[in-house]
Amino acid sequence: MTTLHRCPTPTDWLCPCGRVARALRRAGIAYEEVRVPYRRAHRQQVLELTGQARVPVLELDGEAVCDSHRIVELLAWRAGATHALQE
Repeated sequence: MTTLHRCPTPTDWLCPCGRVARALRRAGIAYEEVRVPYRRAHRQQVLELTGQARVPVLELDGEAVCDSHRIVELLAWRAGATHALQE
């Protein structure tokens, strides 16, 4: 299962977490959303996954990936790899 740990911002246009959510939808990847508290000190689950308290964090295929830029690049790479396999 793919899980996106993201901030509680109610829209997908105001933060890096929304950028990742939009990229996941574009890629057609079903995912579960976990909204974390605004305060980094209360993000224990994210801290245990990555060793840091920043979001977004994407759990994909048993791996936790941090940073919206890295996540979007990974999704683009996976889409390219899938496209190449289909040809």
